[in-house]
Amino acid sequence: MIYTVTFNPSLDYFVTVDDFKLGRTNRTMTESMMPGGKGINVSAVLHNLGIATTALGFIAGFTGEEIRRKAMEMGFGCEFIDVEHGYSRINMKLKDYDGTEINGKGPDISTETLDRLLLRLDHLKEGDGLVLAGSIPGSIPASIYRDIMERLQGRGILFVVDATGDLLMNVLEYHPFLIKPNHHELGEIFGVELRSREDVVPYAGKLQEKGARNVLVSMSGQGAVLAAEDGQVYMLPAPEGRLINAVGAGDSMVAGFLAGWMQQKDYGHAFRLGVAAGSATAFSDLLATREDIQRVYDKIGD
Repeated sequence: MIYTVTFNPSLDYFVTVDDFKLGRTNRTMTESMMPGGKGINVSAVLHNLGIATTALGFIAGFTGEEIRRKAMEMGFGCEFIDVEHGYSRINMKLKDYDGTEINGKGPDISTETLDRLLLRLDHLKEGDGLVLAGSIPGSIPASIYRDIMERLQGRGILFVVDATGDLLMNVLEYHPFLIKPNHHELGEIFGVELRSREDVVPYAGKLQEKGARNVLVSMSGQGAVLAAEDGQVYMLPAPEGRLINAVGAGDSMVAGFLAGWMQQKDYGHAFRLGVAAGSATAFSDLLATREDIQRVYDKIGD
């Protein structure tokens, strides 16, 4: 079972607006709503690829109930913990303006509520996977990813961390199975600008030296790079296709990689499926289906 943790889930409200203008009343042309947050996205795509998964996290208020309802409709397991006060956030995504969004804050998480999650994680067993993804609310200690990995060390759990800055760097000593920075985030860690796949390789290797077992670097239109635990370096250009929606593409790449690894225990296959899943979501209105991913996978050269 692959478990994902999303500390601050959202309802993602996707809208298209014809000729959006500041300071004016703008009316939507199309709109849709789905549960959001990096861990939830990973669980959704894992489920689409036939991998058993359960999403964990915190929800609050009527928006939290809608997150739970929509997640259950999507078919994957969810064990969200209810927060007594506040509301889960709503994030507005303007699809006509790629990368333009307004993200809510979300509820405060008390120490007692956080402890409920930690006790649930104590039940994970050998062979399970745990995906820690995304930012954390200000009410949760900044060391939480590190604290969780320290707490669960020695149990044979595959840890995946998709985060930035100290959230990422502070877990490397616990040897996560997979980390997935993008090339901008990787460059920021080392104070360099990375423009090509070849540029990425030595810096991915530096993160392995610090403890990461596998480093998967997404590069948008430049493709992706995997520095694998077996010493191999894999590179792929971005598959051809029309960008429709970049939201969730990186999360889909994580899900595809994990699904590929669970299927064949082969890094080449896992990398190829990860790239296919990330690209298929970028080419789709919402998160990619199994059929979407397979079509892209079949077009990617070995």
